[in-house]
Amino acid sequence: VVVGGGWGGFGAARAAAENGCRVTLVDAGDPSAAMTTPSGKPFEPGMRGFWKDYPNINALGDELNIEDPYTEFTESSFFGPFGLECTAPVFSGAPELPSPLGQVFASFDRFKRLPVADRVTIAGLLYAMLDLNRTPEVFAAYDRMSAHELFRSLGVSKRLVDDFLKPTLLVGLFKPPEELSAAVTMELLYFYALAHQTSFDVRWLKRGTVQTTLLKPFADDLEARGVVFRPKTFVTELTLDAASDKVDGVALRDAATGATETLEADAVVLALGAGGTKRVIGASPAVAARAPDLAAAASLNAIDVVAVRIWFDETVATETPVGVFSNFDELRGAGGTFFMLDQLQEDSLDELWGGEEVQGSVLSCDFYNAGAVATLSDDAIVGLLAEKLLPSAYKSFGSAKVVDAHVVRYGGAVSWFSPGSFAKRPPLGTSISNVCCAGDWVKMGDREHGAKGLCQERALVSGFEAANELAARGALGPAHRREKPRLEIRDDEPAYVFGAR
Repeated sequence: VVVGGGWGGFGAARAAAENGCRVTLVDAGDPSAAMTTPSGKPFEPGMRGFWKDYPNINALGDELNIEDPYTEFTESSFFGPFGLECTAPVFSGAPELPSPLGQVFASFDRFKRLPVADRVTIAGLLYAMLDLNRTPEVFAAYDRMSAHELFRSLGVSKRLVDDFLKPTLLVGLFKPPEELSAAVTMELLYFYALAHQTSFDVRWLKRGTVQTTLLKPFADDLEARGVVFRPKTFVTELTLDAASDKVDGVALRDAATGATETLEADAVVLALGAGGTKRVIGASPAVAARAPDLAAAASLNAIDVVAVRIWFDETVATETPVGVFSNFDELRGAGGTFFMLDQLQEDSLDELWGGEEVQGSVLSCDFYNAGAVATLSDDAIVGLLAEKLLPSAYKSFGSAKVVDAHVVRYGGAVSWFSPGSFAKRPPLGTSISNVCCAGDWVKMGDREHGAKGLCQERALVSGFEAANELAARGALGPAHRREKPRLEIRDDEPAYVFGAR
């Protein structure tokens, strides 16, 4: 039984099904279904990018014959109260230099206000990048430290932190540096920015949503392989057999009818985030008592998100299709990323307007660390965007009128990598022999992959490896020992390998 959909749950289901197992996937929602607003227009709970080093997701799309789903790699702009701070370039296609020299040269003229003297202080992070994985004890020491403390100790300037690193972290790990583990922060910066010159290059879906364009074909493939889906079904308890010391059942409740049942389980994959883990383990006292690693994971907190979509009466031109807001007092500590969907999905305007007459720009915006923003009314949140933030970035928004809007609040939606949290994050292979975990926040141990941070690629691979670990443990039976292979990201550059040694 796989508990939880998305990339981790679907990855585990795929690997187990390929191994000849009978798989049931249970999800409280419907992870491959289209979401719409009350007026019938498409909606998505958070836009997600697809970075250069996503080999397994790219290969899966090819295997599923998903034709040309992505845009070209795009630039993005960072805005603060004083206007444009910087523009992140696209590195693909440019002469590639050793990292980080290539990034430095390519972005030299992209900072609009940050003095060179502040920019060069980022060099201090190179030491931490090399030192981070020297030993498990060193990694643990970095994890106990906040990113803010690390930046100060390495001489990174306050201006660089406030104007660039903080905005990047607010939309990358969804918290400010003082509330983030230094270890996870360095993993994120390395994977997305420092590993290779092109690591930061990102693209987006050119039609539909992650649910409709990617996960729906994935779900169809899983069903063709015999996977049984149980959407809109809550897990009310994991039952533990005292004699075998294994989970032997998953108790369910149908969200629509209230009907209950218990599925027998030879093995379980928990493909849940912090909120889901807290609910499921909290409702499973025997499992919590037997598995302190799962109980610890259930104690971790998560981050609130507010997702907004706005339809305007006129088309607004922007220099880049993606923008980041940070440091505005009105954001109340949140960071925001906005997406010009009419630019990213210019061939799907009828779909973006839900079949209504196409009028103007369609914008999606996600606020992270958004607990304080979430307390505002829907109208106030839309007004914050349409009347304050967007016109401060592009004056043309000042004349654009809101035709339609939709706001959804997601409490505890994404994992929070707080200082000291690494020890409590769930392991891929838990202390119960027939239970494994999947998701981008999972510690993968000997099955670690190069994709780091809150990352769709990492979530998918963790799903593969959760099923592989169950097979290796013998939890799936002697006839089901096959392990699904995975693709690795690019090798570290020689300079990094030499420096780390």
